[in-house]
Amino acid sequence: MPKDNHANVFVISAPSGAGKTTLISKLLKEFPRLDFSISTTTRQPRQGETNGRDYHFVDKNQFKKEIDTGNFLEYASIHGNYYGTTLKSAQRVLKTGRDLLLDVDVQGCESIQEKWGEEPVYIFILPPSFAELKNRLLLRGTESTDTLKTRLTNAAKELAKYKLYNYLVINDDLELAYQELRAIYLASRYTTQYRKELAEKLLIDFHTQTTLQSQNRQLDLNDTT
Repeated sequence: MPKDNHANVFVISAPSGAGKTTLISKLLKEFPRLDFSISTTTRQPRQGETNGRDYHFVDKNQFKKEIDTGNFLEYASIHGNYYGTTLKSAQRVLKTGRDLLLDVDVQGCESIQEKWGEEPVYIFILPPSFAELKNRLLLRGTESTDTLKTRLTNAAKELAKYKLYNYLVINDDLELAYQELRAIYLASRYTTQYRKELAEKLLIDFHTQTTLQSQNRQLDLNDTT
């Protein structure tokens, strides 16, 4: 995985309607060091979404061309539309040394694990119940009977893959769920992998100082004899 030693990668997934977008927005707002890799999709923009800010919106022919040229880190077909993350988009962030956030579905998570293994931090956001997820989807006012059924069926399949992830955040209360997500982000900065450079510097310092201490002690002993 091409990245600066001080950068972390966060892969976040959730069933549609679990509140992932809201939680990610709060995290990005609080932590400027964290950068969002904008996904590419063939679905139509929702109200309030902007091309190039929320997603890169393209048609299916363009998306398939990108697949054929090997430009995607991960991609998947979801609810009849394609979603994906281009390698260029991910590498742009990693080369700056900033932390990278990838908003992907379960299929995308599996693809990233195949390419980048266990190095990223994998986070799955869950709804508190089937009934609550259904209610949230209905409140959107954008789901037909068929799409609602599809999303709920897919949610059950996605939940079955929870073991792919390092952390599970249950979004029952938004603020509590955000505090959990925030804690995961902060804790990742104190792992051995992240702080190994500091530890190595300390080892050198301690080795140097203990060597000098030993040499000085030997000099003191020589002076007394």
